Amino acid sequence: MTAKGQITLPKSIRQALGVDVGAKVAFELHEDGQVVVSRADAEHEDPAIGGFLDLLAGDIRAGRHVRAIPDDLAQDMLEQAQREAGPDEDIDGDVDL
Repeated sequence: MTAKGQITLPKSIRQALGVDVGAKVAFELHEDGQVVVSRADAEHEDPAIGGFLDLLAGDIRAGRHVRAIPDDLAQDMLEQAQREAGPDEDIDGDVDL
């Protein structure tokens, strides 16, 4: 720990959390003194979006080519991400099972 109270997370912990330079982490202190460190995902709380972004970040870090998606698809994805949906809500359109 530095004089300013800063700590360094070991590489294995950063990898397990899926965080990199500039990422935010949260610390939760339990009554027994145990501290839990987790990734602070204030921007994307949907696990599907978070998983997709983690996958994309891994591809970028690995130097794999990432293609741009069409603007209309990107717009649809943004609209769906901001839409409140619940398990009892009707589904629009056809559904293939």
